[in-house]
Parts: sequence; C-alpha cells; structure tokens
Amino acid sequence: MKTPALIWLKRLLHLENSDGSGSAPATTNTTDDESVKSRRLLRQQEPTPLPATESGAALIDDIESDIEGQSEDDRQTWDNPIEFLLSCISMSVGLGNVWRFPFTAFENGGGAFLIPYLIVLLLIGRPLYLLELSIGQFSSSGCVKMWDLAPAFRGIGYGQSLATFIVCSYYCVLIGISCYYLFSSMQSVLPWTVCHPELAENSTICLPSSHNKSELNLTMESGENMTVVASTEQFFRRGVLKEVADISNGIGMPDPALVGCLVLCWLMIYLTLRKGVSSSGKVAYFTALFPYAVMLTLLVRGLTLPGSLEGIIFLFTPQWEKLLEMKVWYAAVTQSFFSLGIGFGCIITFSSYNRFNHNIYRDATIISIADTFTSTLAGIITFSILGHLAHELGVPIENVVKSGAGLAFISYPEVVAKFEFAPQLFAVLFFLMLITLGLGSAVGFVNVITTLLKDICPGLSKSTISGLVCLAGVAAGIVFTTPGGQPMLELVDYYGGSLLILAMAVCEVFVLAWVYGTNRIIRDLKFMMHRELGVYWRFCWTYLIPLTLTSILAYTIIFYEPVKYAKVELPLGAQLVGWAMFVTGLLAIASFMVFEFVRLGGWRRKFGGGGSMFSPMVTWGPSKVQHRMDWINFSKHGDMAATAGNSGEPEFADMVEEPPLEIRTSKSLYPDLNQ
Repeated sequence: MKTPALIWLKRLLHLENSDGSGSAPATTNTTDDESVKSRRLLRQQEPTPLPATESGAALIDDIESDIEGQSEDDRQTWDNPIEFLLSCISMSVGLGNVWRFPFTAFENGGGAFLIPYLIVLLLIGRPLYLLELSIGQFSSSGCVKMWDLAPAFRGIGYGQSLATFIVCSYYCVLIGISCYYLFSSMQSVLPWTVCHPELAENSTICLPSSHNKSELNLTMESGENMTVVASTEQFFRRGVLKEVADISNGIGMPDPALVGCLVLCWLMIYLTLRKGVSSSGKVAYFTALFPYAVMLTLLVRGLTLPGSLEGIIFLFTPQWEKLLEMKVWYAAVTQSFFSLGIGFGCIITFSSYNRFNHNIYRDATIISIADTFTSTLAGIITFSILGHLAHELGVPIENVVKSGAGLAFISYPEVVAKFEFAPQLFAVLFFLMLITLGLGSAVGFVNVITTLLKDICPGLSKSTISGLVCLAGVAAGIVFTTPGGQPMLELVDYYGGSLLILAMAVCEVFVLAWVYGTNRIIRDLKFMMHRELGVYWRFCWTYLIPLTLTSILAYTIIFYEPVKYAKVELPLGAQLVGWAMFVTGLLAIASFMVFEFVRLGGWRRKFGGGGSMFSPMVTWGPSKVQHRMDWINFSKHGDMAATAGNSGEPEFADMVEEPPLEIRTSKSLYPDLNQ
C-alpha cells in the first residue's frame, strides 16, 4: 500500500492525476480509502514547483527518499503523554542539577552565581526550551532532519550531535563512579568515613567523619605545615580515582574497577534504549520520581548538622560585585543549558515523538519549574554539608574542599555518613538515586545520536544502532578512568560541554529567528497549539537571546583563560585538544553549507518558483499529510499577517506555480510510480 507521504509527493509531481492538459499518465488503483481521501485533500492545493531540467531529477529523488524516510508509520510515538513529560524531567533534572550545579555555584561565589542563574533561566533557558520543544514536535524530526527548514545549516545538527557524544563520554563515567560507591556502600563500615593510612599523602592529615579538627591535638608548628582533609575527600581522590592533578607527564593507565563500572553503565543505557522510546518511557516513571524522595530525606538530615546554616547563608548571600564579571554569566548560561538539556538536540529529539497537537506549552512550564526547584534543592543540600565540613575542619567554606566535578562525591557521602540508623541503607539509596538521575539524562543524550544514525541508516535496527553507540561510548570514556581522568574531564567539559554547546546554541537561535523567521515560528506554533504567543516570546527569541548569547561567547573567546584543575593550568597540548573539539563542531556547520552549495549548484535551488538553500525544503513541515495540507492552507489563508518571516524569503506556500509540461508528462523520471 502506498504511504500518504508518497501519494503527496506524486501529486506534487503531477504524475498521478490528470491536470486537464490532456497529458495525464495512466491511472492507478484507488481502492484504498486512505489514498482516496489524501488525493481529495491534495487536489485542493496547488503543487510546489519542481526542477524543469534533467539535472534537477536527482533532487526529486532526494525529496522522495526524504519523505519516505519520515513516514508517520515508521516513527515511534510516546505511549502516553505522561511518559514524555517524565522523560523530559528525568533528562533535564539529572546530574546537571545534583552534580554540576553545586560545584559551579561553589566556583563562582555561591550567592553571586544564584542571581544570574535564575535570571538566565527566566529570559534564556525557558524560551529556548519551548522553542526546541516546538520545532521537534511540529516537524516530527530529530536535531538534524529538522534543518530541512534551512538546509544550508544542517551542520548545526551534526555539531550538536558531536557535542552530545562528547558530553556523554564523561557523563557516563560519573554514573560509573556512582556505581563504584554503590558497591562500596555494602560494607559494615562505610569506607569514606574512616582514614586509610595507605592513601595518606605528604603534608596532609586525614580527619575521619564525625570528628573535629580540635580532636587532632595539632601543635601550632605542625598545624601550619599540615593540610587537614576530610576522609570523604581522601577516599574519593586517592581511593577511587588514584588522582594525579598534574598531567604534564601523562594521564596514567585506566583503573580496572572504574572501567568495569563504566561498562555496567553503558549496559544499562543499552537495555533502556534497545526498543526505542517505548522502553525508555516506562523507565522514566522511576528515574523521574525516585530521586526526589531521597533528596528530601538528605535535606532534612543536612539541615540538622552543626554549621549547616553558615553554608546555606553562603549560598544565598549575593556578592554584588561578582555580577559585573562576565565569567559568572557565562557559567550561568552554560549551567542552564546543561541542566535543561538546551543546545544538545535532546529536547528536539524527545518532542519529535509527540503527537502533533500535544500541549508542550504546559510541559515547558512544568519542566522549567521542576528543574529550577531541583537545582536549588541540590544547592541547599550541598552547601549545608559544606558548612558542616567547614565547622569540623575549622576553615572558611570557600576553602573546605578542592572545587571540581568531584564535589558531589565529597559532600553527599559526608551527610549520608551522619545517619545514625543504618547509614549503609541510606548510602545505597542515595547512590541509586545518582545512578537513576544520571541514566535519565544519559538516555536523552544517547537518544540524539541513535536517532541521527537511524535517519542515516534506516535499514539498521534500533537495537543494533544502540549497541554500536554504547560500544563507542565505552571506548571514549576509558580516558576518564585514568589517574588524570578528572583534569581531562574538566578540559572536555569546558571545550565540548560548555563552549561548543554555547556556540551551537548561538547558531541555532540565529537561524531560527532570523533565517526561518520568528513570525513563521509564531505562525507554526499557533497552528499546532492553537495559541498565539505574546511579545515576551518574540522579544526573547528575536533580540534578547541572540544578542546575549553572542556577547557572552565573544567575551569568553576574546578574554580566554586556559582550563585549570585544582588551580593548576593544564598543559598546552591538552588545551589544543580541547580547541580541536571546539573547532571540529564549527567545521561541521561550514562543511555542510559548502556541501549544500555544491549539491544544489549554487545558492538558489533549481526550482521554477525560486527558493534558496536558506529557505525551507519541500519536506519541511508536519509529517502527516492531513496536518501538512491544513498547515499549507493556514499559511496562505489562515493568518495573512503572520506569513511573512523575518528572513525575507518567500513562504513555502507562496512558491507555488504550475510545473513545466515536460515534468508533468515525463514518466522517465519516475518509471515505477504508475505500477
């Protein structure tokens, strides 16, 4: 049976129905009710102009394969709208909140970071989140296929996919470390609560959990020469990571235990994704809800610890002078992107599995509120523990531990150890929570890559593609299981997880707002959601977000500072590797722009009605024929004031004209269409 999408293409080609010119091809079997209904709808629309030359025939072939590739019968959908909402919450509310937010706030002055973060979420994070949700749902396309709206910029989707894989490579290592702690929790004595002589370093002295610095009886002279570290920090840096902060002499060999935990993490991701969204949606019920029960328990215990109030005051006390530092705003933007999942392509991919008229406006509001609440909750828990550690160690809060990605693995285990009843049970629950949080986000990241590969290689099964991606992820993550893994993680997080994602987001919002056009977006969303968005959304998408993100990106590059770990600058060679990752993502945009130019033989497509490589393709729009036809009609007649985009390009529905006679009558281009 012919699919509605192929019937639509054949109607555009004027090869299936007579046009009254006397040059009609042989009729086809129209017994299928769906086909008849589709033809009746299509006869009401004028066809899109098509290539009039032999050189344009290949382009028609490409369009046909594109439309067949996005057939609604082949694309999965969420079994339940709640699964989509919980999957987005599970992805957005993840380690980015519990792991990354606390150490980012710690590095940027606590309260000095909180104010820019909340402002960025309101004016940049939430509008971009709704924008990505809308584009994915409207087109039922992933982060690469969606660029049918402006094919010259398809490289943005590939750049986002590259950045997503880079982030996923180290993100899964953090889940693996959580697995390591989970297994370590199944002991009679939690290993991070006691000092281990074999892990001791020169000029340091370990303080066991539940002890105070005054109990060490240090003399004035010895106290000045010795650095006191908590047992939780000693266990993490020396026991788990075997850390080497200076990687100028190499990063060392992988740790077998961490490699095993990394493999376990990717195995869980594979089992979640092997059947697509039908399986990952069910897992989201657990991964989205379970963490909140554990975090609320930790919050209650953390607030009862001595010194916790000082830590919370540090978090909520703003340092107004810090608001003038651009690096704090840069940290706020990248954290909001990482936390919500903006710029990675995950939001677009997840929403592409929605039904066309799903209420994403409501979902965007719920998810952004949940994300902000979770980040604030995690911050309160972390800083209450830091306040307690500062009280026990007798040092200022800003000096209590080394900052970095491992902050969560130092602060959270400390509060778990404070439970007087069955601390092992609470430790198991907490690290199960970290694992579920991490898996929720990692599944979203990996789904971007598997969706991209599925679009490229539709013949491969979802299970096979998921397996190949997971194997590649294991190989890429091994570098972070070495003694120099944490410095490398800081490096990759800066260049691949922050700088590259920010650059991709800048390109994305500029193309959507100024090439496709904000007015077109507003019109499309009105058609899809039956809701007219107001001035706030127009202003943010068109002016505020592009200018703000561009300014922050330009400032960061112009006033570049090399990446440091534990206040030690990483070697030049490592910095160059980071820049190579960043440049590779940008080259993806330039490469595909050149590719489109060569493929189309110039800036303008070979269409009789015009249209350039910067204007929407024939395949852009809703995937279902009924929705597509209604959308074209709405674009032409439903709201004439909204049909002009900011780009100045002709509208899709305005590029309609009668194709040349040789195209209407030629059977040689598509000899199989009338079979």
